[in-house]
Amino acid sequence: MKGEGFMKKLLGAVLALLPTSVIANPACPVCTIAIGAGLDIARRLGVPDSVVGLWAGALLTLVGYWMLKFMDKKNWHFRGRDAIVIILSVAMIGFVYLGTVQYNPVSICGAFVMDPVLFGTICGALIFIGTGKLYQWMKNKNGGHAHFPFEKVVLPIVALALASWAMMICF
Repeated sequence: MKGEGFMKKLLGAVLALLPTSVIANPACPVCTIAIGAGLDIARRLGVPDSVVGLWAGALLTLVGYWMLKFMDKKNWHFRGRDAIVIILSVAMIGFVYLGTVQYNPVSICGAFVMDPVLFGTICGALIFIGTGKLYQWMKNKNGGHAHFPFEKVVLPIVALALASWAMMICF
Protein backbone atom coordinates (compact mmCIF):
# COMPACT_ATOMS: atom_id res chain seq x y z
CA MET A 1 0.00 0.00 0.00
CA LYS A 2 2.84 2.41 0.72
CA GLY A 3 4.30 1.80 -2.74
CA GLU A 4 0.95 2.67 -4.32
CA GLY A 5 1.01 6.23 -2.86
CA PHE A 6 4.58 6.67 -4.04
CA MET A 7 3.66 5.55 -7.56
CA LYS A 8 0.78 8.07 -7.70
CA LYS A 9 3.13 10.86 -6.65
CA LEU A 10 5.75 9.76 -9.17
CA LEU A 11 3.15 9.60 -11.95
CA GLY A 12 1.89 13.07 -10.99
CA ALA A 13 5.44 14.46 -11.09
CA VAL A 14 6.10 12.93 -14.51
CA LEU A 15 2.80 14.28 -15.89
CA ALA A 16 3.63 17.72 -14.53
CA LEU A 17 6.80 17.74 -16.65
CA LEU A 18 4.97 17.09 -19.91
CA PRO A 19 4.74 20.13 -22.19
CA THR A 20 1.38 21.87 -22.25
CA SER A 21 0.10 25.06 -23.78
CA VAL A 22 0.20 28.16 -21.61
CA ILE A 23 -1.70 31.39 -22.12
CA ALA A 24 0.60 34.36 -21.52
CA ASN A 25 -1.12 37.24 -19.74
CA PRO A 26 0.78 40.54 -19.68
CA ALA A 27 -1.51 41.76 -16.91
CA CYS A 28 -0.28 39.28 -14.34
CA PRO A 29 -0.37 40.39 -10.68
CA VAL A 30 3.38 39.84 -10.25
CA CYS A 31 4.16 42.18 -13.16
CA THR A 32 1.81 44.83 -11.81
CA ILE A 33 3.29 44.69 -8.30
CA ALA A 34 6.81 44.84 -9.75
CA ILE A 35 5.99 47.94 -11.81
CA GLY A 36 4.32 49.60 -8.82
CA ALA A 37 7.30 48.93 -6.58
CA GLY A 38 9.65 50.04 -9.34
CA LEU A 39 7.95 53.41 -9.53
CA ASP A 40 8.66 54.15 -5.89
CA ILE A 41 12.25 52.97 -6.19
CA ALA A 42 12.77 55.08 -9.32
CA ARG A 43 11.64 58.25 -7.59
CA ARG A 44 13.97 57.54 -4.68
CA LEU A 45 16.86 57.05 -7.12
CA GLY A 46 16.21 60.41 -8.74
CA VAL A 47 14.65 59.27 -12.00
CA PRO A 48 12.83 62.21 -13.64
CA ASP A 49 9.15 62.53 -12.84
CA SER A 50 8.23 62.26 -16.52
CA VAL A 51 9.74 58.76 -16.68
CA VAL A 52 8.01 57.73 -13.46
CA GLY A 53 4.75 59.09 -14.89
CA LEU A 54 5.33 57.11 -18.10
CA TRP A 55 5.40 53.80 -16.23
CA ALA A 56 2.54 54.92 -13.96
CA GLY A 57 0.40 55.60 -17.05
CA ALA A 58 1.11 52.11 -18.36
CA LEU A 59 0.29 50.63 -14.95
CA LEU A 60 -3.01 52.51 -14.69
CA THR A 61 -3.95 51.42 -18.21
CA LEU A 62 -3.19 47.86 -17.17
CA VAL A 63 -5.55 48.28 -14.20
CA GLY A 64 -8.21 49.47 -16.66
CA TYR A 65 -7.70 46.37 -18.80
CA TRP A 66 -8.11 44.22 -15.69
CA MET A 67 -11.39 45.97 -14.95
CA LEU A 68 -12.55 45.31 -18.52
CA LYS A 69 -11.73 41.61 -18.13
CA PHE A 70 -13.72 41.55 -14.89
CA MET A 71 -16.64 43.28 -16.59
CA ASP A 72 -16.50 40.75 -19.45
CA LYS A 73 -16.74 37.88 -16.94
CA LYS A 74 -19.78 39.53 -15.35
CA ASN A 75 -21.22 40.19 -18.82
CA TRP A 76 -21.48 43.94 -18.13
CA HIS A 77 -21.62 45.70 -21.48
CA PHE A 78 -22.71 49.22 -22.33
CA ARG A 79 -21.98 51.81 -24.99
CA GLY A 80 -18.50 53.31 -24.69
CA ARG A 81 -17.57 50.96 -21.84
CA ASP A 82 -13.97 50.32 -22.90
CA ALA A 83 -13.08 53.97 -23.47
CA ILE A 84 -14.81 55.11 -20.28
CA VAL A 85 -13.07 52.51 -18.12
CA ILE A 86 -9.61 53.19 -19.57
CA ILE A 87 -10.02 56.98 -19.27
CA LEU A 88 -11.21 56.70 -15.66
CA SER A 89 -8.39 54.30 -14.86
CA VAL A 90 -5.70 56.62 -16.22
CA ALA A 91 -7.41 59.59 -14.56
CA MET A 92 -6.64 57.98 -11.19
CA ILE A 93 -3.24 59.69 -11.49
CA GLY A 94 -5.07 62.76 -10.20
CA PHE A 95 -5.08 61.24 -6.73
CA VAL A 96 -1.29 61.60 -6.47
CA TYR A 97 -1.77 65.35 -6.73
CA LEU A 98 -4.00 65.35 -3.64
CA GLY A 99 -1.13 64.70 -1.29
CA THR A 100 1.96 63.13 -2.81
CA VAL A 101 2.94 65.27 -5.79
CA GLN A 102 2.80 69.04 -6.18
CA TYR A 103 1.51 70.14 -9.59
CA ASN A 104 4.51 71.81 -11.19
CA PRO A 105 4.03 72.75 -14.86
CA VAL A 106 7.20 72.99 -16.95
CA SER A 107 7.95 73.47 -20.64
CA ILE A 108 7.77 70.13 -22.47
CA CYS A 109 10.44 70.21 -25.20
CA GLY A 110 9.54 73.85 -25.85
CA ALA A 111 6.16 72.83 -27.28
CA PHE A 112 3.71 73.31 -24.40
CA VAL A 113 3.52 73.57 -20.61
CA MET A 114 2.39 70.64 -18.46
CA ASP A 115 3.36 68.80 -15.30
CA PRO A 116 5.98 66.10 -16.11
CA VAL A 117 4.16 63.37 -14.14
CA LEU A 118 0.89 64.09 -15.95
CA PHE A 119 2.62 64.28 -19.33
CA GLY A 120 4.43 60.99 -18.68
CA THR A 121 1.21 59.33 -17.54
CA ILE A 122 -0.64 60.29 -20.70
CA CYS A 123 2.28 59.15 -22.87
CA GLY A 124 2.59 55.85 -20.97
CA ALA A 125 -1.10 55.11 -21.38
CA LEU A 126 -1.01 55.89 -25.10
CA ILE A 127 2.12 53.77 -25.59
CA PHE A 128 0.59 50.83 -23.72
CA ILE A 129 -2.64 51.04 -25.72
CA GLY A 130 -0.74 51.53 -28.98
CA THR A 131 1.54 48.54 -28.45
CA GLY A 132 -1.51 46.41 -27.61
CA LYS A 133 -3.10 47.40 -30.92
CA LEU A 134 0.22 46.83 -32.72
CA TYR A 135 0.49 43.35 -31.21
CA GLN A 136 -3.03 42.44 -32.36
CA TRP A 137 -2.28 43.71 -35.88
CA MET A 138 1.03 41.79 -36.03
CA LYS A 139 -0.65 38.65 -34.69
CA ASN A 140 -3.44 38.86 -37.28
CA LYS A 141 -0.86 39.32 -40.06
CA ASN A 142 0.93 36.18 -38.79
CA GLY A 143 -2.11 33.90 -39.02
CA GLY A 144 -3.31 34.51 -35.47
CA HIS A 145 -0.01 33.52 -33.83
CA ALA A 146 2.64 35.55 -32.06
CA HIS A 147 6.03 35.79 -33.73
CA PHE A 148 7.84 34.71 -30.55
CA PRO A 149 6.92 33.71 -26.98
CA PHE A 150 5.75 36.57 -24.76
CA GLU A 151 5.62 39.00 -27.69
CA LYS A 152 2.58 40.60 -26.05
CA VAL A 153 4.72 41.41 -23.00
CA VAL A 154 7.93 42.37 -24.80
CA LEU A 155 6.36 44.99 -27.12
CA PRO A 156 5.07 47.36 -24.41
CA ILE A 157 8.15 46.91 -22.21
CA VAL A 158 10.54 47.75 -25.07
CA ALA A 159 8.38 50.68 -26.20
CA LEU A 160 8.21 52.06 -22.65
CA ALA A 161 11.97 51.60 -22.19
CA LEU A 162 12.66 53.51 -25.42
CA ALA A 163 10.24 56.26 -24.41
CA SER A 164 11.92 56.42 -20.99
CA TRP A 165 15.28 56.91 -22.68
CA ALA A 166 13.83 59.63 -24.91
CA MET A 167 12.31 61.42 -21.91
CA MET A 168 15.62 61.26 -20.05
CA ILE A 169 17.17 63.16 -22.95
CA CYS A 170 14.27 65.62 -23.35
CA PHE A 171 13.97 66.58 -19.68
